[in-house]
Amino acid sequence: MPALAQTGPGSESGRSVNQWLTRMHEASRQRAYTGTLVVSTGSAMSASRVWHVCDGTQQMERIETLTGAPRTTIRHNSDVITFVPEDKTAWVEKRDSLGLFPELLRTPANQIPEFYGVRERGVERVAGYLSDVVEIVPKDSLRFGYRVWSEKHSGLVMKLQTVDARGQVLEQLAFTELQMNAPVRMKKLARLMKDTRGYEVHHAVLNKTTLEAEGWRMKDVAPGFLLVKCHTREPGPVAPQGPHAMQCVYSDGLATVSLFVEPQDGTSGQADAGLGVVGATHSMTRYVGPFRITALGEVPPLALGQFAQAIERLP
Repeated sequence: MPALAQTGPGSESGRSVNQWLTRMHEASRQRAYTGTLVVSTGSAMSASRVWHVCDGTQQMERIETLTGAPRTTIRHNSDVITFVPEDKTAWVEKRDSLGLFPELLRTPANQIPEFYGVRERGVERVAGYLSDVVEIVPKDSLRFGYRVWSEKHSGLVMKLQTVDARGQVLEQLAFTELQMNAPVRMKKLARLMKDTRGYEVHHAVLNKTTLEAEGWRMKDVAPGFLLVKCHTREPGPVAPQGPHAMQCVYSDGLATVSLFVEPQDGTSGQADAGLGVVGATHSMTRYVGPFRITALGEVPPLALGQFAQAIERLP
């Protein structure tokens, strides 16, 4: 799609939606910074302190919660460990999807302009930095839109809002304080990541699988969403989805939907069937025989319902 067709009032750069997204993604990979990040979801608000460093190939990040239960998460590329001081446990896992719009690089970039356009809305200050204001606008009712403040020189995302079709803000994250090019030391973060003294360490074990291998199939999915990955989680103390739960992740590059299939023991009933909403995150639960099906994602209920209803048991 021509770049001019994707811009709107207030446009200066003429960047396409893909060019804006690539700029934002690369900025987070090439900068060292520290800052305070605040997330607002409905009436709830949380804050975290962030340390981030990257040498071009290796990324390390430390996130320490400032509100709620104390928790520190440190990641080195896709290796992640979360320390929970209250019960002296540490959870180790792999997360191969990181950063803003985590599935952006795992889905074809050339399909994004088919479902999203972009409008540039001028320049505003966030945490003391001049930032380009960009609206990423969905072209159908199956996706939410995004309003992004991107630091003018580096492209780093300073503030992000998820908005519905009426422009109402469903969720927001923003830096309230940020130091660019901060003296974050990768070696120091690596030492902190390995120091598990006094903690009981648990490893989350994920096994790759397919819907068909687990006895399921999808009749159809919402247009533009592609299957990114599918796995089962071995039972253990860090298995919040329950024993032998399967998770399949679908994405259009920006929005992501997770589909969980969990066997039930016959005692839980179906009291949780229906729709749930927390900020921009919606969930929909239905039952197929002895299985609970849950679709979860930052998409409108219309899209979520398509996923929840599309899965069926193989004969």
